Amino acid sequence: MDAAAEHVIEADGLVKEFGRTRALDGLNLAVAPGEVHGFLGPNGAGKSTTLRILLALIRPTAGTARVFGKDPWADPVAVHRDIAYVPGDVSLWPNLSGGEAIDLLTGLRGGADERLRGELIEEFEFDPRKKARAYSKGNRQKVALIAAFARPARLYLLDEPSAGLDPVMDAVFRRQIKRVSREGATVLLSSHILSEVEQLCDRVTIIRSGTAVEAGTLGELRHLQRTHFRVTGLSDPARLAALPGAHNVTVAGGAVEFEADPGDLAAVLSGIADPGITSLSVAPPSLESLFLRHYSDANNSDGRNTAGDTGSSERTDSGAR
Repeated sequence: MDAAAEHVIEADGLVKEFGRTRALDGLNLAVAPGEVHGFLGPNGAGKSTTLRILLALIRPTAGTARVFGKDPWADPVAVHRDIAYVPGDVSLWPNLSGGEAIDLLTGLRGGADERLRGELIEEFEFDPRKKARAYSKGNRQKVALIAAFARPARLYLLDEPSAGLDPVMDAVFRRQIKRVSREGATVLLSSHILSEVEQLCDRVTIIRSGTAVEAGTLGELRHLQRTHFRVTGLSDPARLAALPGAHNVTVAGGAVEFEADPGDLAAVLSGIADPGITSLSVAPPSLESLFLRHYSDANNSDGRNTAGDTGSSERTDSGAR
């Protein structure tokens, strides 16, 4: 890595146009060394397009991208040597066995660590003897994951990597992410699975319509969102509807639920003081609430459904062919 580089990945003002479709619209992204960085957005938001630019598979229309402090187009072979990449939709050579495909993919980076290769095949419950044409989507995904994790890399670029995995195999995948993170690798995890990002990632960038709309640690992002309260035993539950700082107040039976912004927490807690309270529960904002708030705000403001797949706005890398 360039000694002057502060980030493993740095994108500044990335724009990518496919004909009349603008897949990226001034995207900024920074990933620090050693972090697991969640790249969060729905299908069609521009995640795969960004990764393809970082891999020098396509050129940006405008803006700059740097990996290890270098332009990936300047020396793609050197950059790729230190990157393990997993696409979300893996295509394989139909007449090769799974084991042969793993060896071919790891060979591009210098060959597999045989101990790791064997352990991963066992953990992922994968049969490497079958021809690739016989594999399901989940098994094709296992080939790419085993190949990625069977040789240590400085940077893992993972584009919807758990697509097609069942819950048991997804747990194996998450353990591998934690392992390479402990070993000091940097991970950019592109996903729309909120629980996956929340469990694994140190920092998150939320992307919408080709633009980063929020970035930070989960703690920083939660600080910007409302806290959820549930109270039982209030003598006059209806008065909460008029309490300054309380939002989305609902009363059901003897329970009152509402939300409060960070700056209003002290005033709200003072306002609900009541000797009759029998329980009070407080839940911090979830990543899901943050994500949905961004997308519902966008839908309400421009009338578009940004959470759907825009088709041509983002092309999916099909992996090895």
